[in-house]
Amino acid sequence: MQFVELRSDTLTRPTEEMRQIIARAEVGDDVYGEDPSINQLEKLAAEIMGKEAALFVPSGTMANQIAAMVHTSPGDEIITEVTSHIFLYEAGGLARLAGVQTHVLKGERGMFSPDELEGAIRGENIHFPRTTLVAFENTHNRAGGRVFSPEELAPHLEICKRAGIATHLDGARIFNAAVALELTPDIIAQDFDSLSFCLSKGLGAPVGSLLCGSAEFIREARRTRKILGGGMRQAGILASAGLFALDGAEERLARDHQLARVLGGAIEKMENFRLEFPVESNIIVSRYLGDKPIQEIVALLKEKGLLVNPFGPASIRLVTHQDVTQDEVFRAAEIMGSI
Repeated sequence: MQFVELRSDTLTRPTEEMRQIIARAEVGDDVYGEDPSINQLEKLAAEIMGKEAALFVPSGTMANQIAAMVHTSPGDEIITEVTSHIFLYEAGGLARLAGVQTHVLKGERGMFSPDELEGAIRGENIHFPRTTLVAFENTHNRAGGRVFSPEELAPHLEICKRAGIATHLDGARIFNAAVALELTPDIIAQDFDSLSFCLSKGLGAPVGSLLCGSAEFIREARRTRKILGGGMRQAGILASAGLFALDGAEERLARDHQLARVLGGAIEKMENFRLEFPVESNIIVSRYLGDKPIQEIVALLKEKGLLVNPFGPASIRLVTHQDVTQDEVFRAAEIMGSI
């Protein structure tokens, strides 16, 4: 059976052209700073995000954890939203690797208010940990791919700046946010002290993320990457795929968003499913309205040829990406409607 693959945009396969680029990649030893493809990718990433420097790492999780380790000291506290990736899906790395306490705030669709943030910042008191970092996410996975504009985030970032607290953006899908907002990524990233973005999600590369920030921040991040075992050798093989993925990314992601809106529109007309959130990027979260367990629904969809992920006790997540065709989106809607 030919499945419609909507579990995640991490499941894309390298195109034949990308495979050829990988095969021809110029390589060196990146730990020595001598891999030309890595150096080119890091320079390009920094330019795109409007930062002084960038660092290639194997994964978005490593990028976020490195940022936390560089911005904080053991015993500090970071603030983030309760459904953020850095808190929910990184295996407790903030506690285990950075040695920090996490103060989570319950937000509205992935974002707490400026007042809630200000109230959560610790005062100068020997009984309290120091608040040294606030982490944000854009687009926000658990909030159904929600997009935050610079105007929405400005009050939060101003509070952090006044308090002398560093800010990090988990921008795993920042290019999706940029396409949705019709902005360049640097506009979204400009007021953050650091940010990460993934090559291996909607951009379609097989491996890799970039961590961006000031030159001083990246120098320390490079040392921290080594501590975590992320220093690779002829990594230009991976970087070449990233360079290829960044070329023309906006057009491909806009198509993904359009397909997501098509599927979302079809779901709105169904009797057995409803949208939990408006479709803002390439992620759709849909609630099943029947009385069967969601795992049973996921299994039934698979039997009919549609692969999705469970997303809570009664919901599924569907993600459009470059390997999904319009016909497959129509087929996905037909399968969902048949249950």
